[in-house]
Amino acid sequence: MKKFKKWMAYIVIFIVLIVVSAISYVTLALPNVGEPENIKVELTPKRIQRGKYLANHVTVCMDCHSNRKFNEFAGPIDTNILGGGGDKFDAAAGFPGTVYVPNITPFHLKSWTDGELFRAITAGVKKDGSAIFPIMPYTSYGKMDREDIYSIIAYIRTLKPIETKQPERKLDFPLNILVHTMPQKATLGKLPSQADTLKYGQYLVQSAACADCHTKADKGKPVPGFEFAGGNEYGMPGATLRAANITPDVKTGIGSWTKEQFVARFAQYGNGTAKPVAVKPGDFQTIMPWWKYGAMEKKDLEAIYAYLRTVKPVSNNVVKFENKLTSN
Repeated sequence: MKKFKKWMAYIVIFIVLIVVSAISYVTLALPNVGEPENIKVELTPKRIQRGKYLANHVTVCMDCHSNRKFNEFAGPIDTNILGGGGDKFDAAAGFPGTVYVPNITPFHLKSWTDGELFRAITAGVKKDGSAIFPIMPYTSYGKMDREDIYSIIAYIRTLKPIETKQPERKLDFPLNILVHTMPQKATLGKLPSQADTLKYGQYLVQSAACADCHTKADKGKPVPGFEFAGGNEYGMPGATLRAANITPDVKTGIGSWTKEQFVARFAQYGNGTAKPVAVKPGDFQTIMPWWKYGAMEKKDLEAIYAYLRTVKPVSNNVVKFENKLTSN
């Protein structure tokens, strides 16, 4: 009996050592996406203009990295602190921890090299080598054209410095360990010709990370067969929001939408037709950045529509908004 207990103790110690070693490796050796490139992005007017368009209306960096006013419909950003960060993801939004979106103005990024910025955007690794939680869809940005990433870097270098600092993130266990495994090396692509409408539309859909929000997920992993079919849940004050089905399914998706209807749905938020409307907790609300996407160029919206018409139709009837204040 004593010998049995002795061997059991050895086994337990061995298992503990393996677990500790595995955790040490994950937290100390990962992420491993390589050193930042030695690059210097020239701030040309063409790049700055292109970067401004992308960061505001396609990749919508400025939407997350600026405070959004969720007392108004679709949370328009506070343009007085453009790029100053501060958006908070916590348990109230169904998030396993607390993460504050960082400041991306020159006040915070002045010590970052262009290579470090490039690595952060495309591979999800901070200046200090630690992992960025993929609220920022770096897996999508890592497939963009290199020149487009350069343009985004050029643009954010020109932002007005905003003196804000956010608290350090706190992730629940085991996410605080698993986050180290999430960054991955970029697999950069090429910007297709606008004449190739479908490939160009696919590039825009990827750059806007549409699938990240509009694909149902289980524990952060996309559910196979539900690509673009909606249903992903987001916590809101007094309510649950679910992403819409944007597959070409006629009954539950956008299969019955015409190109003109699709474009108009976005454009109303950029041409002044839609006005900011006050909302209270429990009122219908969305995190969809309509105010930013609304100023996307018509040809780009048309290309996105054309591509979405080619994805697999999925029948998934989504209840987009559930008011918990009145449903109890």
